[in-house]
Parts: sequence; structure tokens; C-alpha cells
Amino acid sequence: MPEHRPRRRHPHTSARQIPLHAADDLRFIRETMERSASFTAVPGWGQVAMGVTALAAAILARLQSTTDAWLQVWMGEALVAVIIGLTAIRAKAQRTGLPLTSGPGRKFAITFVPPMCAGALLTVVLYRAGLINYLPGTWLLLYGTGVVTGGALSVSIVPLMGVCFMLAGAVALFAPVAWGNYFLAAGFGGLHIGFGVWIAMRYGG
Repeated sequence: MPEHRPRRRHPHTSARQIPLHAADDLRFIRETMERSASFTAVPGWGQVAMGVTALAAAILARLQSTTDAWLQVWMGEALVAVIIGLTAIRAKAQRTGLPLTSGPGRKFAITFVPPMCAGALLTVVLYRAGLINYLPGTWLLLYGTGVVTGGALSVSIVPLMGVCFMLAGAVALFAPVAWGNYFLAAGFGGLHIGFGVWIAMRYGG
């Protein structure tokens, strides 16, 4: 009698393709996450523009004869910076195809806005208490805090910039009062321009 050998079962073609499809899906997810994680919340050239207006505000504020007028100049600069920042964020988001209402863009806003709100409240409190000389350090420190926390999901240079702002703010809080305007110029002007150029050149604008 002929010997019956067990038939070899060949795996179905589609079964062999499942791991390939899974690998493709995982690769797509990983690349999408990496692309989203590298989203720069504040575009480089937008930061440069903010830095230029901050330097102009520092010069104008230095010419004021009263602290109220000095504060008004910097409040106006804050409004200009917000407009520039939001416009630049929207333009870069559209260019890169990343929505602002989901992913890192939304998380950046959630973590960046609270320190800014704290800064606004402390501005009112310090002004009413007659402690306006502490505003430069407070602004720089809280802005840096927002950049560090908000930039945690962005490229590494963003939280690094935030740390530099925090250091500038910490030093400004203990520096002579007359140096406050110079710290604002160096921080909101110099740091924005320096890091802005770096981001623009390395991370697409």
C-alpha cells in the first residue's frame, strides 16, 4: 500500500500579507506622530517680527517720562505680538497641513495660555500695589514658563527658548530697577529674533 504522507498546509496568501499591512499601518502612524510632534507652534519668522516690534517698543518705552506711559507702551506691544503670533501660527499651520484645533496645536494652547493669564492678572495686581518695577521679571518668567510647557510637544529648541526666557526673568527680578527695560528688550526682542531665525532656518519658517 502506498504510504500516505501528511499534506503540508501552506498558509493562505492573504494571511501572509496581514503582517505586511500591519507594518505599513504602524509605519504610517509613527510617521504621522513624528510629523505632528515636530510642529512648531510659533513660526520662526513670526518670532523675528515679534522681536523687532519688541525692540521698537523698548526704545519708545525708554523715552516715556512716567511709569504709566511706559506700561501703556508695553501693553500695546503685547497686543501687537499676539496679533503677529496668531497670524503666523495660522499661516504655518495652513502651509504644513496641520490643524490648530487638534493634536500638538491644541495641546500647545492648553498649556501655554494659563501662564499668560496668570501674567495678565499679576500685571494688574502689581500695578495696583505700586510694584510695577517687578513687571519685567514677572513677564519674562511667566512667558518662558508658557513656552516650556507648551513647547514640550514641539521641537527641542522651543522649550530651550522658554528656559532662556525664564532665566532672564529670574535675573530681572533681582536686578536693579533701571535695568528692567533692557531685560525686556533682550528677552522679547533679542531672544525672539535669535531663536526665531534658528527655527526658520531649520524647521521650515
